[in-house]
Amino acid sequence: MKARRPSAVGGASGERLRSSMALAAENPGAAARRARLLPFVVLLLSLALAGCAGRPGPEVLNEVAAAAPGARQVTVYVATTRQRSSPDANVFTAGRAEDVSYAEFTISIPPGHKPGNIEWPGVMPDPGSAFVTVRQRVLDKLAFEAEVSRKRNDRRPDVGVFVHGYNVNFQEAVFRMAQMVADSNVNGVPVVFAWPSEGRESGYIADKDAVTSSRDQLVALLKALAHDPGVGNITLVGHSMGAWLTAEALRQLRLTDENATIRRLQVVLAAPDIDVDVFREQLAVIGPLTPPMMLLVSPDDAALSLSRFVADDHGRLGGVDVRDPRAAEAARKADVQVIDISNLEATDAFRHNRFVQFATLYPKLAANASSGQGGDLRRSGVYVFDAVAATLSSPSAFAGKAIAGE
Repeated sequence: MKARRPSAVGGASGERLRSSMALAAENPGAAARRARLLPFVVLLLSLALAGCAGRPGPEVLNEVAAAAPGARQVTVYVATTRQRSSPDANVFTAGRAEDVSYAEFTISIPPGHKPGNIEWPGVMPDPGSAFVTVRQRVLDKLAFEAEVSRKRNDRRPDVGVFVHGYNVNFQEAVFRMAQMVADSNVNGVPVVFAWPSEGRESGYIADKDAVTSSRDQLVALLKALAHDPGVGNITLVGHSMGAWLTAEALRQLRLTDENATIRRLQVVLAAPDIDVDVFREQLAVIGPLTPPMMLLVSPDDAALSLSRFVADDHGRLGGVDVRDPRAAEAARKADVQVIDISNLEATDAFRHNRFVQFATLYPKLAANASSGQGGDLRRSGVYVFDAVAATLSSPSAFAGKAIAGE
């Protein structure tokens, strides 16, 4: 069986997808624009370097015996292509491993936790005010699969797989997953696919290579989950550069006739750091998904602006402007759902992590949608997310409300 290449995405509609998202290719004025942007880029990188001076080290994953009244515990499972520092330790480096390693972490969320934030522990971890690790285990593949598919409340567990982005170290990925699970009150099983990001701003090119080297391993993980009769629904979320890896894994699954695996997946690409032409080619192979692939975008995402600069002015998918009239037609033809989440509060200076707040509000959005209020999560097209009401609206309708002061 040959991979599907739906006509809705290729040919003329593929051109619409490329043009509608205003992600321009090189043009005579690009060099001049890059020259004007260079001081801005240097400033942003300087701010990022200053802001990341105190990033968490592997010590935050050391077990803390104390407990705090009112704290919530979240267990996160990990499949990683990072090198393990030793066979019996859950300390992982930025080195690239040939085989996948597995681990389990139980993270305690402090009672005063603010949604969207990670309250990092200090030198003396205090579970009353910070995220702390209360339990961890080294797992092998069989133990990992058994734990992920283990019944909860006599029901098959739903599984959420999170593929992190560029400039993320191992412990940041684990704690971010714990934070999103706690804030969204998800009852499923959270799995982090941790590829070997350098975890530093200057490692962009190295991360591009590292994320590519992890493609086969992500494919294998998705196949194992999808073919496990003990697993329920599977949600796959790729953020930033991890969105590129996610799309590549889907493409490889389609090319190898793993259509049954793809049918099990609900896919979200958050702030996707993907060249629009590359995405067009990926989507031509992947084909339409049910429900439609969801793209979370923000035209003011400064991190993607930097990526565009590095990519010689080739625009990024996560910077789509849904208010461009051509975007609606392109999304419909490509059978994807594009949601502008710019109205959400950013948790980082680059406005690149808004998906964290979206994850917190998603259960409310889903409840509103199921009751017939605030948009259809199973319909392709372009939408703006209303952070106050947790609903979706068309860009024109949202703009009308803004003008009317509603």
